[in-house]
Amino acid sequence: MFTSMKLNIALILLSGLALASCSDSTDEIGSSLNSNTNAVNVETASYDVASESLLADSVLSRNTTGYIGKVKDPETGNYITGNFMAQFNNLENYKFPAKSAMAGIDSKGDTIRGLIKADSCEIRLFYSKHYGDSTRTMKMTAYEMSKPMTEDRNYYSNFDPEANGYIRKGGIAQNKVYTLTDYMVAKSLRDTSTYEPYFTIKLNGKYTDANGKTYSNYGTYILEKYYENPSYFKNAYTFMQNVVPGFYFKHQSGLGNMAYIDASQLTLYYKYVDNDSVLNGITVFWGTEEVLQTTNITNDKSRLAELAKDQSCTYLKTPAGIFTELTLPVEKIVSGHENDKIAGASLSIPRINSNAGNTEYAFDIPQNVLMIPKDSLYSFFENEEMYNNRNSYVASYSGKSSTNAYTFNNISGMITTMAAIDKSKRTANWNKVVLIPVTLTTTSSSTTNSSSYYYYYYGSSSSTSTTVTKVSHDMSLTSTKLVKGTESNSPLQLQVIYSHFK
Repeated sequence: MFTSMKLNIALILLSGLALASCSDSTDEIGSSLNSNTNAVNVETASYDVASESLLADSVLSRNTTGYIGKVKDPETGNYITGNFMAQFNNLENYKFPAKSAMAGIDSKGDTIRGLIKADSCEIRLFYSKHYGDSTRTMKMTAYEMSKPMTEDRNYYSNFDPEANGYIRKGGIAQNKVYTLTDYMVAKSLRDTSTYEPYFTIKLNGKYTDANGKTYSNYGTYILEKYYENPSYFKNAYTFMQNVVPGFYFKHQSGLGNMAYIDASQLTLYYKYVDNDSVLNGITVFWGTEEVLQTTNITNDKSRLAELAKDQSCTYLKTPAGIFTELTLPVEKIVSGHENDKIAGASLSIPRINSNAGNTEYAFDIPQNVLMIPKDSLYSFFENEEMYNNRNSYVASYSGKSSTNAYTFNNISGMITTMAAIDKSKRTANWNKVVLIPVTLTTTSSSTTNSSSYYYYYYGSSSSTSTTVTKVSHDMSLTSTKLVKGTESNSPLQLQVIYSHFK
C-alpha cells in the first residue's frame, strides 16, 4: 500500500527517523536532503513482511562463558544439557622459584628443601549468574583432555570432545557433587554484592601422565614439567601443547539448574625457601579470552522442530534453538521508485508474552538480536564480523511494556544492497534475513575534558564510552515468541520513506 503525504508532515517524519537512526546507520543511504524543502519530494509506504521460525541446528560455540547443568524448558518441556571445555592461560615466560629453592613435605611430614612437590592443586569455576533452583544437587565430571582444541578450526555447539577423541584415556576423571548455593559459606557473605560463588574440583590424588610417570598430584606434575623444560611455559600455546591441554566439564546427573561459568582457574599451592624462610607459593592459570572455550549443548531437536512449524507465531530460543527468518519485499519496495532514494526503512517485530505456567523459572527474554542476511548465517560468526548498520544490525530489548518489541530503526542499507544484486546472481535467500539472539562483548573507556575554556566555565569533566568488540551467539537460556508475519495483510509492516529532488 502506498500513501502520499503533505511535504511538511513527511519532512517531520523523515527528520524524526534520521534522528532516531543517527547511531544506527553509518552510510546514511538517502538521508542527506537539501535544506530547501521546496526542492525535495518525500513519500512514505508500508509493506508486508513475512516471517517463519528457522531451526538453528547448531551454532558456533566461541564464548567467554561456559554452561554446565541440565534444565527443563518450562514452556516446551524440552530438556537442555550444557557441558563445556576450558583451557588455561599462563603469563608469558612465567617463572617458578629456582629449583633449588623449592620445598616439599615428605611422607614423614618434614619440609625438605629441593623437593619438588605441590601441596595441592584445584580447579575453581566461578559463576555470577545461574538459571533455576540453586539448592538442587548436581553432579559433574572434570575430564583431562588428551589434546587442546585449536583456533584453526570451528567448533559448533554440537561438537562432543568425548566422541571426537579429545578426552585422554586413563587421564583425570574427577567427579564433583555440588549445589550452586554453597552452604559452607556464611549467608551474610553470600548476600553481599561483592560475593561471586564458585565450586572447587580437587586434583590431589596420584596422577599418571601420558608417558606412564606417576606424581603425587596434578600440581606436582605441572611443577616437574616446568623444571624439565621452562620453555613449555613461554606462552599459552606452548603451555597447552606440552603441559595442560585443557579440561572438559560434563554434566552427569541432577536436574533443575544451569550455571553460567564466567571464569575458571587452575591453582597450584606449593612451598619454597627465601632467605631461610619457608614461604607458601600460589600460581594461578586463568581461563581467559586468549584461550579457547566452547560449550556443548544437548537439545531435543525433534521438539524444537515441532515448535518451528507453529504457524501462530515465530520463536527465538537459545541455546542452539530457533531463529526467526524474515522475507523483505525488496522488489515491491523499489518498483516504481527507481529514481528515488530510500531515505529510511524501519521494522518493528512485537513480542508475544509467554504463558508458561511456571513463571518463576521462565527463560529470560533475549536482550540483543542480530539481523543479518540468511546467506551470512555461518560466515558472520566464523569470520568474527562486527555488525556495521549497513547489512547487519542489532536491536535491543528495552523491557518497557510500551515497546514490547525488537525495533530496527533504519535498515535502508540492507534493502538498497539487496536491490542492487543482479537478478542473474540472486540466490533463493537473496532477500531473506535472520534474527539471531546474540551476546555483545564490550569495553569501556573514559575521557576527560580539561580544555581551558571548558574548565573555566564548568570545571573538569569525564565521560565513559562503551564499544562493542565482539558479537557471538547467545548460549544462555532465553526464549520468546514473536508476532508472525504473512505475505499479505501482515501484522509486520516495513515502513519506508522515499525522497527525490523535484
